[in-house]
Amino acid sequence: MRLARIAHPDGVAFASIEGDVDSPDDAQVLEIAEHPFGQPNFTGRRWPLADVRLLAPILPTKVIAVGRNYSAHAAEFGHEVPADPMIFLKPNTSVIGPNVAIKLPPASSRVDFEGELAVVIGQPVKHVPAARASAAVLGYTIANDVSARDLQKSDGQWGRAKGFDTFCPLGPWIETAVDPGDLAIRSEVDGVVKQDARTSALVHGVPELIEFVSAVMTLLPGDVILTGTPEGVGPIEDGQQVSITVEGIGTLTNPVRTA
Repeated sequence: MRLARIAHPDGVAFASIEGDVDSPDDAQVLEIAEHPFGQPNFTGRRWPLADVRLLAPILPTKVIAVGRNYSAHAAEFGHEVPADPMIFLKPNTSVIGPNVAIKLPPASSRVDFEGELAVVIGQPVKHVPAARASAAVLGYTIANDVSARDLQKSDGQWGRAKGFDTFCPLGPWIETAVDPGDLAIRSEVDGVVKQDARTSALVHGVPELIEFVSAVMTLLPGDVILTGTPEGVGPIEDGQQVSITVEGIGTLTNPVRTA
């Protein structure tokens, strides 16, 4: 199932998308009552995908990101891969949806894209072992861990560099039926491929990440874990467009604008 959050003629709702999403006039959006967790209840209302606007598919209480989780990405910055997952938080105010502009803050002269597979949690969990971690997952979406690289280097910690408004695009929807173990992930800037890897290269896989994070903090329904970015990250500038594609999910596209 593809779970989305949409703006429709009467307001905002969660929905399931059915049909060929590459043909928005043919794909249908089925409104879900209340929330998408557990067994969805449908209201009976539906619209063509072309008649609604896709929003960020979830508004998490927190976004937990993982650094240096692809060996080649760690190496391109001259870092070692940490023995345990390196986690940090991005505020939920950094979340935007597809086709919303990433805003380049005046405080930074170097802002980078980072394409990532994102895990969406489906139920409250604490201290869940990796062997049972899949039961805690609602599904998977695509993320761009936008980073002010110069501030990340100068500050010595990552809160400011990773936390600006618009620095966490998510979308276009949540796919509930995909296996995250070996998916192609590709990032393009203005149509030029910059990242091209597979999630099988993750140092710490999704079950291990859920186990590690849930040992630190309670994960709530809708919380998002960004699993890390492969090699090939680089700067983005005003007027450009970033597209991140994950096999089995879709493509997340955002323009870049000066704040």
